[in-house]
Amino acid sequence: MKPSKKPGAGLALPKPLLPAVLALLVGCGGGGSVAATAETNAKPAAPGTTTWTLLWSDEFDGPAGSAPNAAHWSYDLGNQENNGWGNHELQYYTASTRNTFLDGKGSLIIKAEAQPNAGPCWNGKPCAYTSGRILSQGKVTFTNGKIEARIKVPSGQGIWPAFWSLGADKLPWPAAGEIDILEYVGKTPNSAYGTAHGPGYSGAQGIGKPFDFKQPVADDFHVFSIIKRPNEIIWLVDDVEYHRLTPATLPAGGSWVFERPFFLILNLAVGGDWPGSPDASTVFPAQMSVDWVRVYKEN
Repeated sequence: MKPSKKPGAGLALPKPLLPAVLALLVGCGGGGSVAATAETNAKPAAPGTTTWTLLWSDEFDGPAGSAPNAAHWSYDLGNQENNGWGNHELQYYTASTRNTFLDGKGSLIIKAEAQPNAGPCWNGKPCAYTSGRILSQGKVTFTNGKIEARIKVPSGQGIWPAFWSLGADKLPWPAAGEIDILEYVGKTPNSAYGTAHGPGYSGAQGIGKPFDFKQPVADDFHVFSIIKRPNEIIWLVDDVEYHRLTPATLPAGGSWVFERPFFLILNLAVGGDWPGSPDASTVFPAQMSVDWVRVYKEN
């Protein structure tokens, strides 16, 4: 049974607070696997050292089958016209409530379906899958704070759900930066990944680390978070820190590009350079469930 959806007294973002926090392109990860090294998961941050005030959230409350809140989210669409989203992905993104919808129980569902002739893929062939990708560009952004979502990922070879962010400046990727709060690929069922991409460390050279759950990630909901401060990004899973990045830890020649607004993205990809293609063991439809997304201010 899921815990109460509403934090504290169910605080939502009052309109006067909006400018205080909402000052946020390409395929997730910018192409391929991250430069990750396995290590023991770090211990939780010391309790009581930091407090947070909720500034914005989407709790995904609404009638079953309805679309996500248009004041918060819009859609990325297609495949071929976006060159397979930079990763040779196999899904065709739609704005249909078959693929992206509220379940009527307080969760957002992004569903990937096997569907012949879904739309043109990057390789000139019809895509074999439909799915959804929503983004808060031009609607909700963050610069600093705690950003998190409670998500249950689907399992299966070739499945690639993600919760991530891109710099809101209209610059060629990765000049405006990318922060991957959660990436999961079905071929590593016990791990999720947090990664940063910028000039000098992008694509397969992104600076990332895995979090080892020591059991299948897809078995339950988990909270995937970042804490973003000036000159620092911290990644957490279920409040356990496992990755930290500062300008001092960038590779030689790398540029720190994260002192700007970022927007949020939720998507469920199928196939691609990193996860590989689905196989006979992959079950469709595959479903990513998002209980909530929240943005907090550090007190």
